[in-house]
Amino acid sequence: MTNYLKNAFKSMGMTPQNAPIPGTTQVANSAGGYSWKVNDWQRLSRFLVLGSQSGTYYISEKALTIENANAVLNCIREDGLRVVREIVAISEAGRAPKNDPAIFALALVAAKGDDAARKAALDALPQVCRTGTHLFLFAEYVQTLRGWGRGLRRAVGTWYQALEPRKLAYQMVKYRQREGWTHTDTLRLAHPKPVTDSHGAIYKWVTHREEANWAADIVPPDDEALAFIWAFERVQTAQNVDTVLKLVQAYDLPREALPTQWLNEAAVWEALLTKMPLTAMIRNLGVMSKVGLLTPMSDAEQTIVTRLGNADMLRKARIHPIAVLSALRVYAQGRGVRGESTWNPTSRVIDALDAAFYLAFQNVEPANKRMMLALDVSGSMSMGAIAGVPGLTPRDGSAAMALVTAKTEPNYTIISFQNQIVPLNISARMRLDDAIKVTHGLPFGATDCAQPMLYALEKKLKVDTFVIYTDSETWANPALHPVQALAQYREKTGIPAQLIVVAMTSNGFTIASPDDPGMLDIVGFDSATPQIMSDFARGMI
Repeated sequence: MTNYLKNAFKSMGMTPQNAPIPGTTQVANSAGGYSWKVNDWQRLSRFLVLGSQSGTYYISEKALTIENANAVLNCIREDGLRVVREIVAISEAGRAPKNDPAIFALALVAAKGDDAARKAALDALPQVCRTGTHLFLFAEYVQTLRGWGRGLRRAVGTWYQALEPRKLAYQMVKYRQREGWTHTDTLRLAHPKPVTDSHGAIYKWVTHREEANWAADIVPPDDEALAFIWAFERVQTAQNVDTVLKLVQAYDLPREALPTQWLNEAAVWEALLTKMPLTAMIRNLGVMSKVGLLTPMSDAEQTIVTRLGNADMLRKARIHPIAVLSALRVYAQGRGVRGESTWNPTSRVIDALDAAFYLAFQNVEPANKRMMLALDVSGSMSMGAIAGVPGLTPRDGSAAMALVTAKTEPNYTIISFQNQIVPLNISARMRLDDAIKVTHGLPFGATDCAQPMLYALEKKLKVDTFVIYTDSETWANPALHPVQALAQYREKTGIPAQLIVVAMTSNGFTIASPDDPGMLDIVGFDSATPQIMSDFARGMI
């Protein structure tokens, strides 16, 4: 009996990671170790923010999407109205790098929810699908999942009717097609009744464009919305750059309205930049440099630097930190993702992008706690791409996320680990792209998320909050789990240390015990994450 008790209690305090801790609800993770399964609502949040594009080291994109879709469906069955509220909250606040997961989830509710949930999903269509591109993606998803019933037709029709004429004309010109869908398709399916004469004229132009000859009219219509469409038609047949410039300047035509031959002209980009939306500006930094507009000490450079430094503009434009990070990585290297275009980046724009990354997160109040920021740099963190951004691995993303907290908190240390501690020279004073480069070239290794707590114990470090950026695919410690290492740290130091697990992939696992109020599982690259972490560390949640 003594041996039985000895072995049982030993296993509860020290259990190899390839076995579950006795008495817990741990499940096998994808790496062969044991972690906790996140509940469906946590999985929903992870999916809405991180999506499943590119998959992970262990799970293909298709399999990961199916897993996430099933979790969303479970949530819909439990409380479809809550799902809609969560979708709207994350989408409207710009908390996710891409809106596609929110659109997919909304389509699932519209197809699979009960009557109240379906109605709520369709009512939320304008809040989640804010552009024509979003609408087309929703149409593609929802048509696959269900038919075009009266409620869906009404919702899509309302989407068009709710736009005032000038904004409606802008949507028709800027977002003309995606996923094989056009406004002609959606208008013919929805049959919205024109709420103004301008709406009626725009609908007719879209659905029967071949019958119109707007470009033949030398004088534009008096109606502002129709004049915008007239300008679009005129620029399609423009014969010289002066005509293009006059139309862009007079009618605020977007880049998408112009024939491609004019997009090699610096003067055209200069005219476009005057009122270019912030998202479009960030995406086209390389092009503007390539055509010779964006150069050191130019007016364009000053305009761009000023806008990137405006936190209110970033927030209103829903600029996500990932969008800034992606732009920084591409722009700073001086060539496109496929290497087809090259340019000479300016140092001021690189610095402005670096600063904008932090501004794009919600305002963060420091917790003023002793924090260890621990980056999982194991092999599984080096594969896949966050939100489908080429080359942005969970390993890179964890370095970027850690810097946000490091720049906020006065008392921190940054380490990295796999199945051992890996030396890492990152500080809050480093520029973002330089910090990410530090993680490149590190040797791949097995995953042991107990290492940060063991290291702190060995080095006698006083830590109030451990923040571990990981995919939770831990398996490599033959002696104990991360929560057991945290329990040892708490016992031996007397510090009631907390553990925050920042999920860098949308898989279904966490190393945070759901039964320990001192542990928090949170989604990486949610723009609200740093503030939630601070609130938790301060005991506010």
